[in-house]
Amino acid sequence: MSLFSNLKKSSVKVTPAVKTLVSNMRYELIPMKSIEQGILDLPAGAPVSVTCSPAKGIAATQEISARLIAAGHEVVPHFAARLVESREHVTKLASWVREQGIKEVFLIAGDAEKPAGPYKDGVELLRDFLDSNSAVERVGFGSYPDGHAFISRDDLSLALHHKQKLLQEAGVQGLASTQMCFDIPLIRQWLEQERSNGFKMPIQLGVPGVVDRTRLMTLGVRVGVGQSMRYLSKNKTSIIKMLAPGGYDPTELVAGLAKDAQALNIVGLHSFTFNSVADTAAWQREILANK
Repeated sequence: MSLFSNLKKSSVKVTPAVKTLVSNMRYELIPMKSIEQGILDLPAGAPVSVTCSPAKGIAATQEISARLIAAGHEVVPHFAARLVESREHVTKLASWVREQGIKEVFLIAGDAEKPAGPYKDGVELLRDFLDSNSAVERVGFGSYPDGHAFISRDDLSLALHHKQKLLQEAGVQGLASTQMCFDIPLIRQWLEQERSNGFKMPIQLGVPGVVDRTRLMTLGVRVGVGQSMRYLSKNKTSIIKMLAPGGYDPTELVAGLAKDAQALNIVGLHSFTFNSVADTAAWQREILANK
């Protein structure tokens, strides 16, 4: 029996605004052993992002992305700056993106402790990638409503606005995806503040998929969402509410921000599935079928 079928159905009202966000959902896959089942469980033609693992490297992201493109998916590969070896490597990645017909990439600093080349952060990589004739129409990048373990809030905000400036100057669309955060008021406050400071790029709300709580807690730390794990450890009521027996249901988190989505320019969801795709897809179908 699936995890989703055992979930206690949420009592949260499914509004048209909730459905709009859920219909614009991208499934994130992680290059690890469980990805093979995750690929099989993807809805036909579903938008997919493929992360960039320090253990597997950029080549693994490219290989999986190419397979998904061949299978008819709209794919957004992640490129981690700290895994890019040189300016020539950037040029090769841009050529590969163009050859594959990829229209969007996601650029991050990455979790590798030591950079493989000259790039320490996403801003440096973005600048060179935009000059490399990739033919992409949009570039995504991360944002951090509840902060980052190693970067100050001021520096995070500066990077956000710097990326916006670079993309505007290049005439390329941008999309900021929030890293996983369970605190609805904090996400709203952070975004309202950035909007008032002049950040205009659309936001993709990062939410966990329907994931077993053990997998969420263990893999969450491994894939760079440790800040939100620490938030949960300090807020016992959130653990009870959000990690109830059976699995995590993202409905309440989505509904809590859906009513403000248009005003805050939140355009869709980035689902951290942790490769638990079948249950997340079942949740999406259930939400969209709700009357």
